[in-house]
Amino acid sequence: MNVEPIGIVRSPYTDKFGIPRQPGLVTAAEARLELLPPFARPEAFKGIEGFSHVWILFVFHADCPEAGWRPTVRPPRLGGRASVGVFASRAPYRPNPIGISAVEHLGLIEDERGLALRLRGIDLLDGTPVIDIKPYVPYADALPRASSGFAVAPHNRQLTVHFSEQALEDLARADPGGDRQLRDLVAQVLAQDPRPGYMDRYPERRDFGTRLHEFNVRWRLEDGETTVIAIERPAPEP
Repeated sequence: MNVEPIGIVRSPYTDKFGIPRQPGLVTAAEARLELLPPFARPEAFKGIEGFSHVWILFVFHADCPEAGWRPTVRPPRLGGRASVGVFASRAPYRPNPIGISAVEHLGLIEDERGLALRLRGIDLLDGTPVIDIKPYVPYADALPRASSGFAVAPHNRQLTVHFSEQALEDLARADPGGDRQLRDLVAQVLAQDPRPGYMDRYPERRDFGTRLHEFNVRWRLEDGETTVIAIERPAPEP
Protein backbone atom coordinates (compact mmCIF):
# COMPACT_ATOMS: atom_id res chain seq x y z
CA MET A 1 0.00 0.00 0.00
CA ASN A 2 1.53 3.27 -1.13
CA VAL A 3 0.24 6.53 0.33
CA GLU A 4 1.36 9.74 -1.35
CA PRO A 5 0.77 13.24 0.08
CA ILE A 6 -1.51 15.34 -2.06
CA GLY A 7 -0.64 18.62 -0.32
CA ILE A 8 1.05 20.39 2.56
CA VAL A 9 -0.66 22.52 5.20
CA ARG A 10 0.66 26.04 5.84
CA SER A 11 -0.78 27.06 9.19
CA PRO A 12 -0.06 29.57 11.98
CA TYR A 13 0.92 26.73 14.31
CA THR A 14 4.67 26.57 13.87
CA ASP A 15 5.12 24.69 17.14
CA LYS A 16 3.08 21.83 18.63
CA PHE A 17 2.57 23.70 21.90
CA GLY A 18 -0.48 25.91 21.44
CA ILE A 19 -2.33 23.84 18.85
CA PRO A 20 -5.98 23.42 19.97
CA ARG A 21 -6.90 19.88 20.95
CA GLN A 22 -9.68 19.67 18.38
CA PRO A 23 -10.52 21.50 15.14
CA GLY A 24 -12.97 24.40 15.13
CA LEU A 25 -12.06 25.72 18.59
CA VAL A 26 -9.97 28.60 17.22
CA THR A 27 -11.88 30.22 14.37
CA ALA A 28 -9.14 32.79 13.74
CA ALA A 29 -6.78 29.99 12.71
CA GLU A 30 -6.80 30.12 8.92
CA ALA A 31 -4.56 27.89 6.87
CA ARG A 32 -3.65 27.15 3.32
CA LEU A 33 -3.53 23.62 1.98
CA GLU A 34 -1.06 23.81 -0.90
CA LEU A 35 -1.71 21.05 -3.44
CA LEU A 36 1.19 19.10 -4.91
CA PRO A 37 1.53 17.91 -8.49
CA PRO A 38 -0.01 15.94 -10.08
CA PHE A 39 -2.99 16.62 -7.79
CA ALA A 40 -2.96 20.41 -8.16
CA ARG A 41 -5.68 20.38 -10.78
CA PRO A 42 -8.83 22.55 -10.48
CA GLU A 43 -11.01 19.86 -12.08
CA ALA A 44 -10.20 17.55 -9.15
CA PHE A 45 -12.16 19.97 -6.93
CA LYS A 46 -15.17 20.57 -9.16
CA GLY A 47 -18.27 20.70 -6.92
CA ILE A 48 -16.44 21.27 -3.65
CA GLU A 49 -17.73 24.84 -3.52
CA GLY A 50 -21.09 23.48 -2.39
CA PHE A 51 -19.65 22.08 0.85
CA SER A 52 -19.00 24.36 3.82
CA HIS A 53 -16.70 21.87 5.57
CA VAL A 54 -14.30 19.13 4.54
CA TRP A 55 -12.53 16.22 6.19
CA ILE A 56 -8.75 16.49 6.08
CA LEU A 57 -6.86 13.20 6.41
CA PHE A 58 -3.27 13.87 7.37
CA VAL A 59 -0.06 12.36 8.70
CA PHE A 60 1.30 13.14 12.17
CA HIS A 61 4.73 13.97 10.79
CA ALA A 62 6.46 15.59 13.78
CA ASP A 63 8.24 13.06 16.04
CA CYS A 64 5.59 10.34 15.82
CA PRO A 65 7.00 8.17 12.97
CA GLU A 66 10.32 7.93 14.81
CA ALA A 67 8.67 7.33 18.18
CA GLY A 68 6.59 4.42 16.91
CA TRP A 69 3.18 3.35 18.16
CA ARG A 70 2.04 2.80 21.72
CA PRO A 71 -0.69 0.37 22.82
CA THR A 72 -1.82 2.77 25.55
CA VAL A 73 -1.74 6.55 25.76
CA ARG A 74 -2.63 9.26 28.29
CA PRO A 75 -5.15 11.63 26.69
CA PRO A 76 -5.12 15.34 27.62
CA ARG A 77 -8.87 15.04 28.26
CA LEU A 78 -8.01 12.87 31.30
CA GLY A 79 -5.32 15.26 32.49
CA GLY A 80 -2.48 13.06 31.31
CA ARG A 81 -2.98 10.75 34.30
CA ALA A 82 -5.16 7.85 33.12
CA SER A 83 -4.31 5.43 30.32
CA VAL A 84 -6.60 4.26 27.55
CA GLY A 85 -5.99 2.13 24.49
CA VAL A 86 -4.56 3.97 21.53
CA PHE A 87 -7.57 2.93 19.42
CA ALA A 88 -9.86 4.55 21.99
CA SER A 89 -8.08 7.86 21.48
CA ARG A 90 -7.00 10.35 18.84
CA ALA A 91 -3.41 10.33 20.04
CA PRO A 92 -0.73 10.59 17.34
CA TYR A 93 1.26 7.52 18.44
CA ARG A 94 -0.55 5.04 16.21
CA PRO A 95 0.59 2.05 14.08
CA ASN A 96 -0.12 4.27 11.07
CA PRO A 97 0.18 7.90 12.25
CA ILE A 98 -2.92 9.16 10.44
CA GLY A 99 -5.25 11.84 11.76
CA ILE A 100 -8.54 13.34 10.62
CA SER A 101 -10.01 16.82 11.12
CA ALA A 102 -13.28 18.38 10.02
CA VAL A 103 -12.58 22.01 9.13
CA GLU A 104 -14.32 24.90 7.42
CA HIS A 105 -13.60 25.24 3.72
CA LEU A 106 -13.27 28.80 2.38
CA GLY A 107 -12.64 28.08 -1.27
CA LEU A 108 -10.07 27.15 -3.85
CA ILE A 109 -7.47 29.73 -4.84
CA GLU A 110 -4.77 29.84 -7.48
CA ASP A 111 -1.94 32.34 -7.27
CA GLU A 112 1.80 32.63 -7.77
CA ARG A 113 2.32 29.90 -5.16
CA GLY A 114 0.07 27.46 -6.98
CA LEU A 115 -3.31 25.87 -6.31
CA ALA A 116 -4.49 25.79 -2.69
CA LEU A 117 -7.54 25.25 -0.52
CA ARG A 118 -8.29 27.88 2.13
CA LEU A 119 -9.29 26.39 5.49
CA ARG A 120 -10.47 27.81 8.81
CA GLY A 121 -10.60 26.38 12.33
CA ILE A 122 -7.56 24.28 11.60
CA ASP A 123 -5.73 22.28 14.29
CA LEU A 124 -2.73 21.18 12.23
CA LEU A 125 0.95 21.91 12.59
CA ASP A 126 2.58 23.90 9.81
CA GLY A 127 4.09 21.50 7.28
CA THR A 128 1.60 18.68 7.90
CA PRO A 129 1.30 16.32 4.90
CA VAL A 130 -2.28 15.74 3.76
CA ILE A 131 -3.18 12.42 2.15
CA ASP A 132 -6.84 12.99 1.28
CA ILE A 133 -9.72 15.48 1.28
CA LYS A 134 -13.36 14.44 1.56
CA PRO A 135 -16.52 16.58 1.78
CA TYR A 136 -18.26 16.77 5.14
CA VAL A 137 -21.84 15.56 4.68
CA PRO A 138 -24.01 16.64 7.66
CA TYR A 139 -26.83 14.12 7.27
CA ALA A 140 -24.38 11.22 7.42
CA ASP A 141 -21.40 12.59 9.34
CA ALA A 142 -23.19 14.42 12.17
CA LEU A 143 -24.52 11.85 14.66
CA PRO A 144 -26.05 13.80 17.58
CA ARG A 145 -27.13 10.64 19.44
CA ALA A 146 -23.65 9.12 19.44
CA SER A 147 -21.92 8.58 22.80
CA SER A 148 -18.44 9.96 23.31
CA GLY A 149 -16.97 7.91 26.15
CA PHE A 150 -14.47 9.87 28.23
CA ALA A 151 -14.28 12.63 25.59
CA VAL A 152 -17.24 14.58 26.91
CA ALA A 153 -17.92 18.07 25.61
CA PRO A 154 -15.70 20.61 27.36
CA HIS A 155 -17.16 23.16 29.71
CA ASN A 156 -17.65 26.59 28.19
CA ARG A 157 -15.26 28.07 30.72
CA GLN A 158 -12.37 29.75 28.98
CA LEU A 159 -9.50 31.78 30.33
CA THR A 160 -9.83 35.54 30.17
CA VAL A 161 -7.04 36.97 28.01
CA HIS A 162 -5.59 40.46 28.47
CA PHE A 163 -2.88 42.22 26.47
CA SER A 164 -0.18 44.27 28.14
CA GLU A 165 0.78 47.65 26.69
CA GLN A 166 3.95 46.06 25.35
CA ALA A 167 1.98 43.28 23.67
CA LEU A 168 -0.37 45.83 22.05
CA GLU A 169 2.61 47.72 20.68
CA ASP A 170 4.06 44.47 19.38
CA LEU A 171 0.74 43.63 17.70
CA ALA A 172 0.61 47.02 15.98
CA ARG A 173 4.02 46.33 14.45
CA ALA A 174 3.43 42.67 13.66
CA ASP A 175 -0.03 42.99 12.09
CA PRO A 176 -0.67 46.69 11.43
CA GLY A 177 -3.71 46.20 9.21
CA GLY A 178 -5.13 43.23 11.10
CA ASP A 179 -5.09 41.12 7.94
CA ARG A 180 -3.56 38.16 9.74
CA GLN A 181 -6.07 38.31 12.62
CA LEU A 182 -3.09 37.96 14.94
CA ARG A 183 -4.78 39.46 17.99
CA ASP A 184 -7.83 37.19 17.63
CA LEU A 185 -5.59 34.19 17.00
CA VAL A 186 -3.50 34.80 20.12
CA ALA A 187 -6.58 35.45 22.27
CA GLN A 188 -8.47 32.37 21.06
CA VAL A 189 -5.49 30.04 21.41
CA LEU A 190 -4.68 31.18 24.94
CA ALA A 191 -8.33 31.18 26.02
CA GLN A 192 -8.32 27.40 25.45
CA ASP A 193 -5.48 27.05 28.00
CA PRO A 194 -2.97 25.24 25.77
CA ARG A 195 -0.91 23.97 28.69
CA PRO A 196 -0.56 20.17 29.01
CA GLY A 197 -2.97 18.55 31.45
CA TYR A 198 -0.18 17.68 33.88
CA MET A 199 0.78 21.34 34.41
CA ASP A 200 -1.50 21.63 37.44
CA ARG A 201 1.18 19.64 39.24
CA TYR A 202 3.38 22.76 39.00
CA PRO A 203 1.20 25.55 40.40
CA GLU A 204 4.25 27.75 40.96
CA ARG A 205 4.87 28.14 37.24
CA ARG A 206 3.29 31.29 35.84
CA ASP A 207 5.16 32.21 32.66
CA PHE A 208 4.78 30.39 29.36
CA GLY A 209 5.59 30.81 25.69
CA THR A 210 3.73 29.84 22.54
CA ARG A 211 4.88 30.13 18.94
CA LEU A 212 2.33 31.35 16.35
CA HIS A 213 3.34 32.14 12.78
CA GLU A 214 6.88 33.47 13.11
CA PHE A 215 6.26 35.05 16.52
CA ASN A 216 7.11 34.04 20.06
CA VAL A 217 4.10 34.84 22.27
CA ARG A 218 5.02 35.23 25.94
CA TRP A 219 2.18 35.04 28.45
CA ARG A 220 1.53 34.82 32.16
CA LEU A 221 -1.24 32.93 33.97
CA GLU A 222 -2.42 34.25 37.33
CA ASP A 223 -5.70 33.65 39.17
CA GLY A 224 -7.31 32.04 36.13
CA GLU A 225 -6.54 34.97 33.85
CA THR A 226 -3.95 35.20 31.10
CA THR A 227 -1.92 38.28 30.25
CA VAL A 228 0.03 38.45 27.01
CA ILE A 229 3.38 39.98 27.93
CA ALA A 230 5.00 40.30 24.51
CA ILE A 231 4.78 39.15 20.92
CA GLU A 232 8.31 38.95 19.56
CA ARG A 233 10.08 37.93 16.40
CA PRO A 234 12.91 35.52 17.22
CA ALA A 235 16.37 36.93 16.85
CA PRO A 236 18.04 35.93 13.55
CA GLU A 237 20.50 33.10 13.83
CA PRO A 238 24.16 34.17 13.51
